Amino acid sequence: MPAAIVTGSSRGIGRGVAERYAADGYDVAVNYHTSEAKAEETAERVRAAGQEAVVVGADVSDPAAAERLVEEAAAAFDGVDHVVNNAGIDQHVFTEELAPEDFDRVMDVNVNSAFNVTKAALPHLRESGDGPSVVNVSSILAFTGAPIEVHYAASKGALLSLTKSHARDFAPEIRVNAVAPGHIETDMVSDRTEEELAEEIAEIPVGRIGQVEDIADGCAYLRDAGFVTGETLHVNGGELMR
Repeated sequence: MPAAIVTGSSRGIGRGVAERYAADGYDVAVNYHTSEAKAEETAERVRAAGQEAVVVGADVSDPAAAERLVEEAAAAFDGVDHVVNNAGIDQHVFTEELAPEDFDRVMDVNVNSAFNVTKAALPHLRESGDGPSVVNVSSILAFTGAPIEVHYAASKGALLSLTKSHARDFAPEIRVNAVAPGHIETDMVSDRTEEELAEEIAEIPVGRIGQVEDIADGCAYLRDAGFVTGETLHVNGGELMR
């Protein structure tokens, strides 16, 4: 069976991607940093779909931890065929109140982790016979900016540059793409008021908030699209139309 690593897959978009890959016939390495119980829930959903799952706790912003994640996944599944770099953190704070260490931490988790996991997985991806791919989860904010999430938006923009650079670096063996979600219903944004939610929906032409399944569909497309590399797939209900 082909196998995939999905970082930050204990909840939200990562869990949705893990479930979709399992439904498509992939064994999945479920990664978490602090939420072991939720990661085990994701693994059970993968197994319920008839696929194997391994749960690996690792702060993938640490190169050694990222390497351990990849090696445990490769040992469990006899290889790694696909990677989804989804691990990320967010923080709402104005620039004048933003501590340097908080800026660095967001960049570490949102950008360095993608580099670390991809680099560690390279030997296995190059040996894959399943059309190996990497999908990086960016954000609509990489294109619009954000007044109280400048470090988050900057990190997601950097991730797009990393995507293009890796796509060129690894071609033609490995395809590397990004998906850029718009407003998605996850627990990261569960504290919105009804008024805030209505304002968001008013900006989205399709008239609804996105679901994790929408992003999982995008990741699955990029995984299988053999003539697509170095691209960003916008999944935002038309919010970014120009």
